[in-house]
Amino acid sequence: MTITAQPTTKYSDLLADWLVALGYTHCFFVAGGNIMHLLESLSQRLTCIPVVHEVAAGIAAEYFNELHLGSKAFALVTAGPGLTNIVTAIGGAFLESRELLVIGGQVKVPDLARGLANQVPAQTRVRQRGIQEIDGVAIATPITEKSILMDSVVDQSTFAQMIRCGEHGRKAPIFLEIPLDIQGAQVVPATLSSPIPTFTPVFPALKPEALADIITQLRSATRPVILLGAGIDRATTQALLADNALAHLNIPIMATWNAMDRIPADHPLYFGRPNTWGQRYSNILLQQADLLLALGTRLSLQQTGFNWQQFIPIGNIIHIDCDLSELSKGHPKVATSICADANAVLTALTAADLGDHTPWLTFCREVKAALPLVEPVNNTGEGFLSPYVFAEKLSTLATGDDIVIPCSSGSAFTVMMQTFAQKQGQRIVTNKGLASMGYGLSGAIGAAFAGGGRKENQPRRTILVEGDGGFTQNLQELGTVNVNQLNLKIFLFDDDGYASIRMTQKNYFGGRYVGCDTATGLGIPIWAKLFEAYSIPLQELRPGFESTTTFLDAFNAPGPAAFLVKIDPEQTYFPKISSRVTASGSMESNPLHRMTPDLDAATTARVLPYLPT
Repeated sequence: MTITAQPTTKYSDLLADWLVALGYTHCFFVAGGNIMHLLESLSQRLTCIPVVHEVAAGIAAEYFNELHLGSKAFALVTAGPGLTNIVTAIGGAFLESRELLVIGGQVKVPDLARGLANQVPAQTRVRQRGIQEIDGVAIATPITEKSILMDSVVDQSTFAQMIRCGEHGRKAPIFLEIPLDIQGAQVVPATLSSPIPTFTPVFPALKPEALADIITQLRSATRPVILLGAGIDRATTQALLADNALAHLNIPIMATWNAMDRIPADHPLYFGRPNTWGQRYSNILLQQADLLLALGTRLSLQQTGFNWQQFIPIGNIIHIDCDLSELSKGHPKVATSICADANAVLTALTAADLGDHTPWLTFCREVKAALPLVEPVNNTGEGFLSPYVFAEKLSTLATGDDIVIPCSSGSAFTVMMQTFAQKQGQRIVTNKGLASMGYGLSGAIGAAFAGGGRKENQPRRTILVEGDGGFTQNLQELGTVNVNQLNLKIFLFDDDGYASIRMTQKNYFGGRYVGCDTATGLGIPIWAKLFEAYSIPLQELRPGFESTTTFLDAFNAPGPAAFLVKIDPEQTYFPKISSRVTASGSMESNPLHRMTPDLDAATTARVLPYLPT
């Protein structure tokens, strides 16, 4: 009897097919020997985008996925430095509860030093056997949902379960380490093609009595506020905006920084983004609420202020989140906590009668009108652009189809968060949890690819606003922008270094500057030469830029373009939360409603009638 051998294929080919079946269309990568089989297979099935540095691959994939524009991306890195270089991106996605699949190469299974771990005493274990070997799983475990060494061939069902994230509602990165010999193994496809299991994130069910209690509390409140966090999906608010259901709430709505694109700035119920660097009018209104319904936000210290004991000082908080640990962390003080899907709660509330809060809404509109976002207190030298005015003008020029990336730290970031007025349809992504410099350009690259934003096929324009100090940390990715001719408009705050660090050193150390600008040893490029080297057109922006033909032509043309926003190095950045010395001599941060500089007595009496002065 003749036995016919079943056809075989390289395992990396199967893995690539499975990733496509799971919805992945793009891969950001830096090539390396320990991923050579994976890269060869993936390059025949997905759009594989080489970047210059691994951290850019991780950030680009995170932002690509966060936009939720219909396809998915992951990052592919080699062993050793490939993994260690991408750790910052993994950490950022972990803190922001975002989906990020990182597939890493590894040395062959027989070459793994950890294979000897149970055979020799700890003090005699070797640190490395294979070239570039490092224990990526151990490094990534604290900042991932799952971190797995795939040291044997698995079937399709098992693989799908390995890489899916958000099983319990809150998303986090997945790190999968695949040794070189596993990638290149010859396998029989028929024996591994098990079905992909259906996957639905598991959220605790919202009990009817809990919803009824929320409705009762909102109806009874005189000054309620609803705060939308990033746990509220864009699809949820898009649906509610489409049929005008959000307006049925008849309650002031605010948004966290990560949720700022869930509701347009011109919505009649929208009242800003409260935060330690928030909008003054929004902070003032929030602090006078007698009930805060916090939906899908973890209420971090950045959200509540470091003086969290005085967050919502005369009201109660209902906190709804899918993560029980966030509900029980102890700050701020919460009257009612419910572990549930915040999207279900918001949708249910739009169908309920929450009472008449017209007097409170009228007051909110009066305060909003009395406290403009661009405050005259800031000093801008002659010939320079006020960063606040710039952000205000950019808001007007940007369209509802644009993708906006307001970097992740520093003065450019906080100015955008305080001033930029989002429009319906815009997608806005940042990463404030890690607050790392250098995120902007890499994130904008991922966003541009997600939006289909190449020069020859540009349904969406991507707008990046970044500080010169942060931009310098990943400026090598201008090569990625140029070679792909991304439809990316880069606005670079040119203020000679780290403006936020300079301001801190000025305020706390008498202006003794250290490592914050070129005069104190920080190397900043000559921007005209840098952009010329990458064949990206550059122009300087001065006051009145928004009406010049030269700027508008470049801003609206397809392809990449860069703009230097000339910012005064001594520019001031107000309002902000300051610290003060208490009666006991210790330092204490002001609560959210007491931003520096103080309002005059008459304005304070008008906008803060419910709080003691």
